[in-house]
Amino acid sequence: MPRNAYKFETEVRPGGKLELAVPIPEGSRVEVLVITQETDDFEDLVNAAASSTDFWDNPIDDAEWNYA
Repeated sequence: MPRNAYKFETEVRPGGKLELAVPIPEGSRVEVLVITQETDDFEDLVNAAASSTDFWDNPIDDAEWNYA
């Protein structure tokens, strides 16, 4: 029997409860795997670094590296 994977993101409610509405028929047997998300303290730095590469696109820098 083929297995399908679904990904849902939610928050843990009081008492450690999770509540999800899933597209699976009632009475189906499922296996639940819970993976916690770590707080990414560097997300803003990654976004800033990836937002622009114009800094590297300049003729002076290109000339210096071509003769390195």
